Amino acid sequence: MPIASHKPGPASNATTPGGALHIPNASRAPGPKPAGLPAALLALALGVVLALAACQRPPADDAGRQQQAYALYDGYRQQLPQVADIAPAKALALQQAGEAVFVDARTDAERAVSTLPAAVTEAAFLADPARFAGKTVIVYCTIGYRSGLVARTLAQQGIPALNLAAGILGWLHAGGPLVDGTGQPTKRVHVYGRTWNLAPLAYTAVW
Repeated sequence: MPIASHKPGPASNATTPGGALHIPNASRAPGPKPAGLPAALLALALGVVLALAACQRPPADDAGRQQQAYALYDGYRQQLPQVADIAPAKALALQQAGEAVFVDARTDAERAVSTLPAAVTEAAFLADPARFAGKTVIVYCTIGYRSGLVARTLAQQGIPALNLAAGILGWLHAGGPLVDGTGQPTKRVHVYGRTWNLAPLAYTAVW
């Protein structure tokens, strides 16, 4: 009876020319292995991008600075939808008519540079709110976020308060004045940080 010949299939083991048994390595893929960036390098690249973004110069004209200030404020306002605000031009008119009290929600260091005329601190206002009866309470900070939080707290205590839209930056772009610690007019303003360096060009910003 003829004996059928057997040919090894593609999965069979084969011998090398030297007679050693060779077992194919199915996991070895042809071509170069793709190299990934080390985590440290990615972190460094991200740090450079953030540093460059932080060093970007503010707009070179007042219109651009005002637009950017209001764009920032709009973002903050979305986090405080229940807080009513007031446009700086309207707040300025109330101030000139003696019908508003401005509550400064900033730090002592910021207030030491300049404030809105006749502004009071949050603590001074809360010590005797009754003495400001009949006046519109307007809270302000640099851009309107911290003051929005204070205005919300006052409202929760039964004291109606408005948030100054775009804060002290919006006030300056509307033509509002500032005074220093002695009550004298000044062109210096504390803007809290580089991101908010958006005061009109006539002012010297510090942070």
